[in-house]
Amino acid sequence: MINPIVHFEIPADDIDRAIEFYTKTFGWQINKFDMPSEASTEGNPYYVVITTEVDDKKMPTKPGTINGGLMKRVNPGHVFTNYIQVDSIEQMLQDISINGGTIVMPKTEIAPAMGWIAMFKDTEDNLMGLYELTNGM
Repeated sequence: MINPIVHFEIPADDIDRAIEFYTKTFGWQINKFDMPSEASTEGNPYYVVITTEVDDKKMPTKPGTINGGLMKRVNPGHVFTNYIQVDSIEQMLQDISINGGTIVMPKTEIAPAMGWIAMFKDTEDNLMGLYELTNGM
Protein backbone atom coordinates (compact mmCIF):
# COMPACT_ATOMS: atom_id res chain seq x y z
CA MET A 1 0.00 0.00 0.00
CA ILE A 2 1.36 3.43 -0.83
CA ASN A 3 1.17 6.41 1.52
CA PRO A 4 -0.31 4.67 4.60
CA ILE A 5 -1.43 6.51 7.73
CA VAL A 6 1.41 5.74 10.16
CA HIS A 7 0.88 7.99 13.20
CA PHE A 8 -1.79 10.01 14.97
CA GLU A 9 -1.62 12.87 17.46
CA ILE A 10 -4.21 13.65 20.09
CA PRO A 11 -4.23 17.21 21.46
CA ALA A 12 -5.39 17.55 25.07
CA ASP A 13 -6.35 20.46 27.28
CA ASP A 14 -5.64 18.39 30.41
CA ILE A 15 -2.87 15.84 29.80
CA ASP A 16 -3.47 13.83 33.00
CA ARG A 17 -7.21 13.61 32.32
CA ALA A 18 -6.61 12.50 28.72
CA ILE A 19 -4.06 9.87 29.77
CA GLU A 20 -6.46 8.50 32.36
CA PHE A 21 -9.29 8.38 29.81
CA TYR A 22 -7.34 6.56 27.09
CA THR A 23 -5.59 4.11 29.44
CA LYS A 24 -8.79 3.21 31.33
CA THR A 25 -11.07 3.18 28.29
CA PHE A 26 -8.90 1.44 25.70
CA GLY A 27 -6.04 -0.03 27.73
CA TRP A 28 -3.47 1.97 25.75
CA GLN A 29 -0.01 2.46 27.22
CA ILE A 30 0.97 6.13 27.31
CA ASN A 31 4.54 7.12 28.20
CA LYS A 32 6.33 10.44 28.34
CA PHE A 33 8.80 10.72 25.47
CA ASP A 34 11.90 12.84 25.92
CA MET A 35 12.10 14.75 22.64
CA PRO A 36 15.58 15.69 21.45
CA SER A 37 16.33 19.33 22.27
CA GLU A 38 16.16 20.20 18.56
CA ALA A 39 12.51 19.13 18.37
CA SER A 40 10.04 21.69 19.64
CA THR A 41 6.75 20.85 21.28
CA GLU A 42 6.50 24.48 22.43
CA GLY A 43 7.95 23.60 25.85
CA ASN A 44 5.36 20.90 26.51
CA PRO A 45 6.13 17.22 27.04
CA TYR A 46 5.19 14.71 24.34
CA TYR A 47 3.66 11.33 25.14
CA VAL A 48 3.86 8.18 23.03
CA VAL A 49 0.56 6.30 22.73
CA ILE A 50 1.05 2.54 22.26
CA THR A 51 -2.09 0.89 20.88
CA THR A 52 -0.49 -2.32 19.60
CA GLU A 53 2.57 -4.52 20.17
CA VAL A 54 5.88 -3.02 19.06
CA ASP A 55 9.33 -4.30 18.14
CA ASP A 56 12.67 -3.19 19.62
CA LYS A 57 12.54 -0.06 17.42
CA LYS A 58 9.09 0.78 18.85
CA MET A 59 7.40 0.07 15.51
CA PRO A 60 4.08 -1.85 15.36
CA THR A 61 4.53 -5.57 14.71
CA LYS A 62 1.00 -6.24 13.42
CA PRO A 63 0.34 -5.09 9.83
CA GLY A 64 -2.28 -2.37 9.55
CA THR A 65 -1.88 -1.03 13.08
CA ILE A 66 -0.42 2.30 14.19
CA ASN A 67 0.60 4.07 17.35
CA GLY A 68 0.57 7.76 18.04
CA GLY A 69 1.21 10.63 20.36
CA LEU A 70 -0.53 12.85 22.86
CA MET A 71 0.40 16.44 23.53
CA LYS A 72 -0.84 19.65 25.12
CA ARG A 73 -3.28 21.50 22.85
CA VAL A 74 -1.33 24.55 21.64
CA ASN A 75 -4.25 26.58 20.29
CA PRO A 76 -8.06 26.31 20.07
CA GLY A 77 -7.84 25.04 16.49
CA HIS A 78 -5.38 22.24 17.36
CA VAL A 79 -7.21 19.10 16.28
CA PHE A 80 -6.66 15.34 16.19
CA THR A 81 -4.23 14.73 13.33
CA ASN A 82 -3.32 11.69 11.24
CA TYR A 83 0.10 11.48 9.55
CA ILE A 84 0.53 9.92 6.11
CA GLN A 85 3.92 8.38 5.29
CA VAL A 86 5.28 9.54 1.92
CA ASP A 87 8.51 9.02 0.00
CA SER A 88 8.97 12.74 -0.67
CA ILE A 89 7.28 15.53 1.27
CA GLU A 90 8.41 18.08 -1.34
CA GLN A 91 6.69 16.19 -4.16
CA MET A 92 3.58 15.53 -2.09
CA LEU A 93 3.26 19.22 -1.11
CA GLN A 94 3.38 20.09 -4.82
CA ASP A 95 0.67 17.52 -5.55
CA ILE A 96 -1.45 18.80 -2.66
CA SER A 97 -1.24 22.38 -3.95
CA ILE A 98 -2.00 21.34 -7.54
CA ASN A 99 -5.07 19.41 -6.38
CA GLY A 100 -6.56 22.24 -4.28
CA GLY A 101 -5.07 21.62 -0.84
CA THR A 102 -3.42 24.27 1.34
CA ILE A 103 0.04 23.94 2.90
CA VAL A 104 -0.18 24.82 6.60
CA MET A 105 3.37 23.91 7.68
CA PRO A 106 6.29 23.33 5.29
CA LYS A 107 8.66 20.37 5.53
CA THR A 108 10.16 20.52 9.02
CA GLU A 109 12.72 18.20 10.58
CA ILE A 110 11.39 16.51 13.72
CA ALA A 111 14.92 15.98 15.05
CA PRO A 112 18.11 14.41 13.64
CA ALA A 113 17.45 10.82 12.53
CA MET A 114 13.69 11.08 13.28
CA GLY A 115 12.49 12.25 9.88
CA TRP A 116 10.43 15.19 8.66
CA ILE A 117 6.82 16.30 8.89
CA ALA A 118 4.62 18.82 7.11
CA MET A 119 0.97 19.80 7.53
CA PHE A 120 -1.76 20.55 5.02
CA LYS A 121 -5.50 21.09 4.77
CA ASP A 122 -7.45 19.16 2.18
CA THR A 123 -10.17 20.68 0.01
CA GLU A 124 -12.68 20.12 2.85
CA ASP A 125 -10.58 22.04 5.43
CA ASN A 126 -9.42 18.86 7.23
CA LEU A 127 -5.95 19.06 8.76
CA MET A 128 -3.56 16.22 7.93
CA GLY A 129 0.14 15.59 8.36
CA LEU A 130 2.84 14.11 6.15
CA TYR A 131 5.76 12.07 7.46
CA GLU A 132 8.97 11.26 5.60
CA LEU A 133 11.43 8.76 7.03
CA THR A 134 15.05 9.71 7.54
CA ASN A 135 17.36 7.65 5.32
CA GLY A 136 18.44 4.57 7.18
CA MET A 137 15.46 4.35 9.53
